[in-house]
Amino acid sequence: MKGFSLAEALSHNARRKNTNPTRLIVGSFLAVILCGTLLLMLPVSNRDGQMLDMLDAMFTATSATCVTGLVVFDTYTQFSTFGQVVILLLIQVGGLGLVTLTTFFNIAVGRRLGFKSLRLASESINLSDASQARALLQFVMKVAFVFEAIGAALLALVFVPQFGADGIFISVFISISSFCNAGFDILGRVMPGGSVIPYQSNPYVLAVISLLIISGGLGFLVWQDLSAYHRTHHLRTHTKLVLWITGWLLLLGTAGILFMEYNNPLTLGPMNLFDKITNAAFQSVSARTAGYNSIPLGDMTNFTKIFMSLLMFIGAAPGGTGGGIKVTTLSVVLLAVASVVRGRDEAMIFGRRIDHKTVYKSLTILMLSLFAVIAASMTLFYNTGPELNEVNSVFEAVSAFGTVGLSVGVTPLMNPFARVVTMLTMFIGRVGPVSLAISLSARKDSAAARRAVQPQAHINVG
Repeated sequence: MKGFSLAEALSHNARRKNTNPTRLIVGSFLAVILCGTLLLMLPVSNRDGQMLDMLDAMFTATSATCVTGLVVFDTYTQFSTFGQVVILLLIQVGGLGLVTLTTFFNIAVGRRLGFKSLRLASESINLSDASQARALLQFVMKVAFVFEAIGAALLALVFVPQFGADGIFISVFISISSFCNAGFDILGRVMPGGSVIPYQSNPYVLAVISLLIISGGLGFLVWQDLSAYHRTHHLRTHTKLVLWITGWLLLLGTAGILFMEYNNPLTLGPMNLFDKITNAAFQSVSARTAGYNSIPLGDMTNFTKIFMSLLMFIGAAPGGTGGGIKVTTLSVVLLAVASVVRGRDEAMIFGRRIDHKTVYKSLTILMLSLFAVIAASMTLFYNTGPELNEVNSVFEAVSAFGTVGLSVGVTPLMNPFARVVTMLTMFIGRVGPVSLAISLSARKDSAAARRAVQPQAHINVG
């Protein structure tokens, strides 16, 4: 009897209906959200044994599947162990992708997959060459589970002595949530809605979570490149750029938060110098799409909120578990600007030219993302109470779009319409504005139309 393959089923459907693979990947996320919503609505998923409101269940399922972390209530105090397991599975599936997981398990049991199936899987992990999909998928799963297992073991050294046997599940939950850049926690038994604030003076816990966040956010292509470095002694341009920009953003983020919150009596002010640096570094890492906070975000200065909004908007690297426009997108746009200023016809990086298609795609991502954030910010501002001022509106909207999950504490105060807008923003941020636009596009130019040479237009700009 043949085994089941979601990737093959989807690719067969794509051939039969001539459907864009991107549309199928978007559909797979919607299917996971729907299943998660139905499961979280069940009485067995909730501590009070009552049915959960559909909108609240859908918001939580969307946040988990889109690895965001925005919540309308504390995860531990609201959901039973069963509900927490459902959320954890949604995070894992959302972080790695449903197509990625099902394709890997079919490969693991020896099932042969056609090129169309591998192409669909490669699309889901941002891989341009479908012929490399099989090897990379196996590598993705290995890296994910190794990091998550090591992270859980390291966190258990703290949580098991503190919580007993429950500490094992807490460690596994936070490890997976951290690696997938989700930001969900079940530490409400210590401080409901407090994220990791109870551990702001525990550099060990903050360091482990930070390393997991960074590991998931770098992207699997980078890890594959690094793992092969001892043989090749060569790194791809993509890997060099991701590592270079990530390092600078982490340093600048730490310095910026430390400078702006250093004397704030409600955040870093009362801490000693070591804890100030540790917590500033943690928030710099977490702002890159993770969503954990070790200081009360609502008490930060407006300048810090704006600064962190920029970090959240940029996000992590492509092909990983993080969100945002991606560090490579920002880099390409800045390099394109630099090339114009220097009078060059092409953008350059590390002595290599950047293809015009990459520049166009980066600019498209940037513009669509800005539009999504502006629209979401305005909607939230006019549909939430006075607690959400202009700065907080932007912060919440960027957090949702960047699938970060950091919040100034107003998510539970949103009316139904504002919650729906936030869900849509999280979904757009997870699947990507360009991917969503392609999936909704009614038509695509033919190959002949794309090859046709058109007359050149002359337009004065600037």
